Amino acid sequence: MTNGKQCRVAATYMRGGTSKGVFLNLEDLPQAAQVPGKVRDDFLLRVIGSPDAYGKQIDGMGGATSSTSKTVIVSKSDKPDHDVDYLFGQVSIDKAFVDWGGNCGNLSAAVGPFAIHAGLIDKDRIPNEGVVSVRVWQVNIQKSILIDVPIVDGEVQELGDFMLDGVTFPAAEIKVDFVKPIADDEALFPTGSLIDDLKVPGVGTLNATLITAGIPTIFIDADSVGYSGTELQEAINNDTQALAMFETIRAYGALKMGLISEIEDIKTSQHSPKVAFVSKAKPYQSSSGELVSASDIDLNVRALSMGKLHHAMMGTAAVAIASAASVPGTLVNLAAGGYGRDYVTFGHPSGKLKVGAKVTQVPSGWQVEQVSMSRSARIIMEGFVHVPSNIFE
Repeated sequence: MTNGKQCRVAATYMRGGTSKGVFLNLEDLPQAAQVPGKVRDDFLLRVIGSPDAYGKQIDGMGGATSSTSKTVIVSKSDKPDHDVDYLFGQVSIDKAFVDWGGNCGNLSAAVGPFAIHAGLIDKDRIPNEGVVSVRVWQVNIQKSILIDVPIVDGEVQELGDFMLDGVTFPAAEIKVDFVKPIADDEALFPTGSLIDDLKVPGVGTLNATLITAGIPTIFIDADSVGYSGTELQEAINNDTQALAMFETIRAYGALKMGLISEIEDIKTSQHSPKVAFVSKAKPYQSSSGELVSASDIDLNVRALSMGKLHHAMMGTAAVAIASAASVPGTLVNLAAGGYGRDYVTFGHPSGKLKVGAKVTQVPSGWQVEQVSMSRSARIIMEGFVHVPSNIFE
């Protein structure tokens, strides 16, 4: 269709934590895209500019990284004690694929401000000065998130002095609580072990902690795969053999966790699980050139997202890190010193992050009551996104 027209859809481009994405109100979507299915996926792919064989997403809103190839759909919630439903779509850069298999913890911080901005929160709940606790139902993982949004002069406070490593400019602090990221009838450690022997063809047998909090994550020791735990993106992302090794580890970890039934199934699950490597606290120079001292952190963590080392840390992986660090005997806990704790500060490529977790041990195993962290969010642009009308034919 060379002479087709474009349609325009109201959209807001937001930063949340160390990610960016296109935020959409469900009611603003074309009718055919208001329900799950191929039309919705095709619409979001075109919004972001995927699939792009050049890997640049030039013809869309995506930024050609896992942190910027994201979409969010928000709507009023019918679920009791919740304000809005939040649906996250991770858009593949080079493939015609939207992964609905998990949450984005970073963009979660922006859901609260967006919901207020979009008029999805009752006005009588918004003070002139204070905080609004936006109660979010995360549709992908069927979990609750509480987002404390600061209010000044009756509007969302976006600017402030809070600095988040991985984000250049300061902003207002937003507290995010992931409530019961693992339900009482779910297993925090799906294999029943705090440390497993993970057999990976071509790599060997690795010690691994396999955990499901936040997002299913495979933790391994950095030194077991030849790394120090202080690496930055260029050390991993420019090494095709390293990326292939981590993808193989991810596949066999997913198989052991019961997330896939065949190794080939990993190709249709790019967003989850994550794979991360940990080490004891070591000093390093962050990607911004700042020195991160070993005395300022409890351990080092590096995690991969969508096949590449993340420039900072995914919010959902931070939930997994805090949960694992709070359970004595996991690889994450041992790297952090090996004792029970309510919070952990870990070093990542862009700096450091402090995350708190409340865990309890019951006869059936470990449970995570809540994981808390501080992020920030800001509207970058709002208006309309334009896509070819033939998507809806």
